[in-house]
Amino acid sequence: MPIITLLTDFGVEDEYVGIMKGVILTINPSATIVDISHHIDPQDLLRAAYMIQVSYKYFPPGTVHVAVVDPGVGSDRDIIAVKTKEHILLAPDNGVLTFLNNDKRIEAIVRVENPDYFLDTVSQTFHGRDIFAPVAAHLSAGLDISKLGPPLDQQNLVTLCIHEPYVSENDELIGTIASIDRFGNLITNIDEKTLKKFRKTASGTLLEIQMGEYKMIGLSQSYESVEPQSALAIMGSRGYLEIAVSCGNAEQHFIAEKGDIVRIRLTERSGH
Repeated sequence: MPIITLLTDFGVEDEYVGIMKGVILTINPSATIVDISHHIDPQDLLRAAYMIQVSYKYFPPGTVHVAVVDPGVGSDRDIIAVKTKEHILLAPDNGVLTFLNNDKRIEAIVRVENPDYFLDTVSQTFHGRDIFAPVAAHLSAGLDISKLGPPLDQQNLVTLCIHEPYVSENDELIGTIASIDRFGNLITNIDEKTLKKFRKTASGTLLEIQMGEYKMIGLSQSYESVEPQSALAIMGSRGYLEIAVSCGNAEQHFIAEKGDIVRIRLTERSGH
């Protein structure tokens, strides 16, 4: 049974998502449609990119993933289809697939421009309905991506400016808040591999995580490992370090925003 996932910033108050599903099912009635999220903040390409990165790999081989966070709709921006060894991803060429750029599993990338697989009339404002949905349906039915348009060089795709964590002159691992989920958890750009490498190379025994003026010692194993309304650091299910508040909201607690700095150091003393 073919699977198509949808990730958009359309919300669910209006008809847009439902119409996309209708188009898909008209072309391929056997498709199963899975909603990743439709609550990306409007035009928030970075959050969409992170969400694609952490979700697509959990789906069966052959899944078609559609990302429509597309502030450039109707412009001359490209639409691209990316085929990896196990999945196909369909998105605007605006950076939402940035995290795939170094993926060695990519087998082919094409510009989507063959109108044979679009709806008969293409609006300048709703490519989700007129291009993405029908193309995804055809792909899920077995269409080879080479039929969609000419190949593209992976190096020429649009990429987002991603702030990578780094080690400062003071031997601190510096990261940023990359995303904030609906629980108010602050998701950093520091992944587990980066943190482990830092712990091996820096001196000290206690891991100290600093958010603003607040310091936390060590990583918690669960949200309930500290007192209610207390802050904690935890390696989240996405594989990235998160700052949370037990039974609370870290975004509100820290008055935090995306881009805020998180500092990590190894020390011999406890903070507070």
